[in-house]
Amino acid sequence: MRKLVLIVLFLAILPNSFGQSKNSALPISHLTGDFYVYKTFHDYNGTLISANAMYLVTNKGVVLFDAPWDETQFQPLLDSIKAKHNKEVVMCFATHSHDDRAGGIAFYKQKGIKTYTGKLTDEILKKENKPRAEYIVPNDTLFTVGQYKFEVFYPGKGHAPDNIVAWFAKEKVLYGGCFIKSAAAKDLGYLGDSDVKQWEKSIKKVKSKCKAPQYIIPGHEDWTDTQSLDHTLKLVQEYNNEKASGKLNKK
Repeated sequence: MRKLVLIVLFLAILPNSFGQSKNSALPISHLTGDFYVYKTFHDYNGTLISANAMYLVTNKGVVLFDAPWDETQFQPLLDSIKAKHNKEVVMCFATHSHDDRAGGIAFYKQKGIKTYTGKLTDEILKKENKPRAEYIVPNDTLFTVGQYKFEVFYPGKGHAPDNIVAWFAKEKVLYGGCFIKSAAAKDLGYLGDSDVKQWEKSIKKVKSKCKAPQYIIPGHEDWTDTQSLDHTLKLVQEYNNEKASGKLNKK
């Protein structure tokens, strides 16, 4: 009897502890409904940085929005999803060409998973001689996967010239990737491929299109604060104002 009680307790604890260990290389958190956010980590210039990505469980399989930044987690992510949901990953979107988003294209493509990027991302990957997705999203496109509908669209230049976002209008979930900064971000981060002037216009387009999102997933850091899109706009405006006034050149 005691053994049975211990087994029941273990099974009760397991779902809540799934992927949540502080030392886990692949923490997975429930967002809402069939949506899950997962983090991976990468050593960038001596600093360990986290990257957020998302997956959606449908009755036709699981859809990934961006691959792990840590390539050692490509397969463990598939294994974790299979163990937790008993479903296979069937689609994977890379929201721009940087390695923290598109680095898993070759791996998941080889696994028979349908891989997608925007047209601009494909052009960049081709130019850089990097693995390209099997499918190209040429324009803003509405997808239906199982019981879910979502739109993948290009808001304009921002963090990267090719960044795309995904919007679930019914569920009010906005997946922004690196186009959106965390509400905890102190600055805009890496700007090597950014167009900060256009970023402001692009954010306003997203705000106009994606009304009252209840969940917003930025590319890095904390994702629980839904003020992240407004915070990104504020950071962008401050940067542009400082640049216009010449303050940035004096720093």
